[in-house]
Amino acid sequence: MMEPTQSEMNILFNGKSHDLGGDMGVPMKMLPEEDHNGTQTIRFDDPDGGLENEEFLPSADGKKPIRFTDFEGKTSFGMSVFNLGNAIMGSGILGLAYAMANTGILLFLFLLTAVAALSSYSVHLLLKSSGIVGIRAYEQLGYRAFGTPGKMAAGIAITLQNIGAMSSYLYIVKSELPLVIQAFLKADPNLDLWYLNGNYLVIMVSAGVILPLALMKQLGYLGYTSGFSLSCMVFFLSAVIYKKFQIPCPFEEYSVNSTAAHLSLNVSSHGNEYTNNLVHEDDNSRCSPGLFTINSQTAYTIPILAFAFVCHPEVLPIYTELRNPTQKKMQKVSNISILVMYTMYFLAALFGYLTFYDNVEPELLHTYNRIDPYDTLILCVRVAVLTAVTLTVPIVLFPVRRAIQQMAFPTQSFNWLRHIAIAVILLTIINMLVIFAPNILGIFGIIGATSAPCLIFIFPAVFYIRIVPKDEEPMTSTPKILAVCFTALGVSFMVMSLSFIIIDWTTGAGHAAGGH
Repeated sequence: MMEPTQSEMNILFNGKSHDLGGDMGVPMKMLPEEDHNGTQTIRFDDPDGGLENEEFLPSADGKKPIRFTDFEGKTSFGMSVFNLGNAIMGSGILGLAYAMANTGILLFLFLLTAVAALSSYSVHLLLKSSGIVGIRAYEQLGYRAFGTPGKMAAGIAITLQNIGAMSSYLYIVKSELPLVIQAFLKADPNLDLWYLNGNYLVIMVSAGVILPLALMKQLGYLGYTSGFSLSCMVFFLSAVIYKKFQIPCPFEEYSVNSTAAHLSLNVSSHGNEYTNNLVHEDDNSRCSPGLFTINSQTAYTIPILAFAFVCHPEVLPIYTELRNPTQKKMQKVSNISILVMYTMYFLAALFGYLTFYDNVEPELLHTYNRIDPYDTLILCVRVAVLTAVTLTVPIVLFPVRRAIQQMAFPTQSFNWLRHIAIAVILLTIINMLVIFAPNILGIFGIIGATSAPCLIFIFPAVFYIRIVPKDEEPMTSTPKILAVCFTALGVSFMVMSLSFIIIDWTTGAGHAAGGH
């Protein structure tokens, strides 16, 4: 274990004190502690998180080190759950019914459970590593483990992953918002109206809604918008469950040739009548669920599920802002958030799949649109989804800004001008990608297949292996062996994802896997 003075030299500007509320009369600073083997070592946390409430690695002269975050943790437990849940919840929920259609209910449930459990374990590795060295920034864990290359690798992975996620959210705004406005106003789609132009709308939403929220100094302030965003997705889930019992099966007869017939429908009440007229006797066999399915699209399910649980760049910033933070408390925040999202993911996938079976499309809302594009409930659901993804963008932007500051301005304290400038530049770049890039799905596929496994599997495990002292956990210990296996799993996942994407590009037969 390092001597205290040497550790102090390695602290990377993220130390931060917390108000104990009078729980302890005398501050504790770098107290010696006996490990499980009876060896006395200097530690900066304890397993229960008691010492984590104290200032991280104070300097020898009693002055606080330069802090990366210039505020005290004041976010409540509930708001932290909302923020992390909102970071987990993304546009990927719209593609889970399609994923279930290509795996079957049982295989999907197994994969979803495995990915959720692995994600929770990955958060545990991050929190344990963070507690040992008193660092609550993903990039600085990379620096503590591997120096500048580790910090840069983590920062680049976070930046690429979250820019891809934010771009996917704004693509939904660009494609869905004009259709919603058109449906509500009963506007002629052939008219060249500015308020039906997705490019204008995405800029307006970015400037009018996302940017003001992204300028918040503390991530915790977004807990209220996160709660509202999650309530929108609960409404989406409720509508999916309700529609399961309102829409008959089957729908396989819908094709490109049915467009004219579809447009002849007057109101949503005609949708079921139209569908019933198209039912054939041999269609009934397609209205039974598959429990275990393997086809050419099954391979995309694992990346889709993995991306759906990417929240790791947000874990440490939320941990930093948690009121009276402890490792156990933040792990509980993570477990509750992952469990809630796991439940919502499974129910949305199950009832979406049981509504359309093999006819479900990669984007679930598009499948409902084939029945009646003017259905009032589905229009409200579209508005709710648009609201949810819009309010998620500021949450995802915070770790990117932190990564940029850690890479470019690691020794500088908080500055409003820099804080605002980074947000404006990021949103400008993302808007330009969404508006001008003719096809960036392939680029995002590569980014997702590399950055997501790094952030979920590889980095947390290798940081843990390097940071946890060998005298505390030797390489032959069970936790270190599990971390090595976790690393191997992440590498295998990355190789597999890249292989499938390359094969898909080569054959042109597959579909690009959805993002977060």
